[in-house]
Amino acid sequence: MDYYNMKPVDVRRLIRDGKITGPTSGMCAGYAQANLVILPKELAYDFLLFTQRNPKSCPVLEVSDVGSRSLHYIAQDVDLAKDFPKYRIYKKGELAGEYTDVEAFWQEDFVSFLIGCSFSFESALLDAGVPVRHIEENCNVPMYKTNIPCTPAGIFHGNMVVSMRPLPHDQVVKAALVTGEMPRVHGAPIHIGDPSAIGIADIHRPDFGDSVTIHEGEVPVFWPCGVTLQNVVMNVKPDIVITHSPGHMLITDVKNVELKY
Repeated sequence: MDYYNMKPVDVRRLIRDGKITGPTSGMCAGYAQANLVILPKELAYDFLLFTQRNPKSCPVLEVSDVGSRSLHYIAQDVDLAKDFPKYRIYKKGELAGEYTDVEAFWQEDFVSFLIGCSFSFESALLDAGVPVRHIEENCNVPMYKTNIPCTPAGIFHGNMVVSMRPLPHDQVVKAALVTGEMPRVHGAPIHIGDPSAIGIADIHRPDFGDSVTIHEGEVPVFWPCGVTLQNVVMNVKPDIVITHSPGHMLITDVKNVELKY
């Protein structure tokens, strides 16, 4: 099925019906995608403060009303408990399971944070003639924990997670310029080149997602990633937090061009 050219509401309905359970990269070209963090209201202020202090890795697109599974701005006809292809539930900082539907776990005090995702700028890269390897190889983007510290807020602290796309040397500047125009979906790269400089020991063994081919003459380019928030959650160990599974996003009704400066 041609998910690339489908409308977001149609793809969300397929996800809600359990007909799509895989990564959403390359779907609904031109529309923004969003990461998810759901946590109890008592943690929401500290978490919002953390996102404001770390806008490159945690750009907020919308925050839900307390207990609500719908949104006001970035998507209509949406159910936050069903419209991500796959979710992760963390209890006391440990992964308790992955699910395609979290309705059974919903709490009336939950607040949902929708965070900008780098999948959103990939159609802009493709339109500019910049290759996106994990789309070419039909797999999830590789993501890595780093030694780049985030600015703490309240109980939340930790290091940045980055996504990586290998690029030919002559495409790096173009990619930085294209993505730099979209700060609400992570913006320009945070690092280019030597992975060890940001604490990545083995570029071929990502912490999240899949390994991709890096051809001779290509350089790894790293962008801030919303999975940073999952890394932070694992440090803090709240009683319960629900996130998307890395690479399995909400496809919003907002066009990428609306998320430029």
